[in-house]
Amino acid sequence: MGYSDLDPAVHERRPWNAGQNVGPKRPLKPRDIWAIRFYLDEHKRLRDRALFDLALDSKLRGCDLVKIKIGDITSGGSIRNRSTVIQQKTGRPVQFEIMTEARKSLATWLERRRGTVLDFAFPSRIDYLGHLSTRQYARLVDEWVSTVGLDKREYGTHSLQRTKVSLIYKATGNLRAVQILLRMATYCQRTAG
Repeated sequence: MGYSDLDPAVHERRPWNAGQNVGPKRPLKPRDIWAIRFYLDEHKRLRDRALFDLALDSKLRGCDLVKIKIGDITSGGSIRNRSTVIQQKTGRPVQFEIMTEARKSLATWLERRRGTVLDFAFPSRIDYLGHLSTRQYARLVDEWVSTVGLDKREYGTHSLQRTKVSLIYKATGNLRAVQILLRMATYCQRTAG
């Protein structure tokens, strides 16, 4: 009986995800959100605070969040209450509400950042015309959760995407409301078309 070349035991290679937590990342709890906000405010990290708040409210994937332009979230010099972004993965529009905390932090950041409606809200420090990379965004999330005592292996960018939905479900117990919230892009497309 021969051995298969596809059998990992034959090559004695360690699996790429050995020792790592696999599966969905945990959503943040309200106390974690406030701890991260306090940390970012204490260290006067305006960009990071705006990015964190927008990530929670928008429920966007990291690749879509970092590409948001100033014009996507502002109108007439003020922060919009609601915004719509085309998702990179699906090509569909997703609409989200920008809550008061996020509007305040975004206004503070954009006042300092300056720029036109065509500029990225979160620019790259390396490429003047580019946006923050998704890898840098992931590093920032790791830093934020680590500073408040959370295990960065259990939390990630997907945690921020899931947090608002998780909090709404815990507060209301209304699964239908959560389903509607998660399918906002599909709903917007059906009503527009």
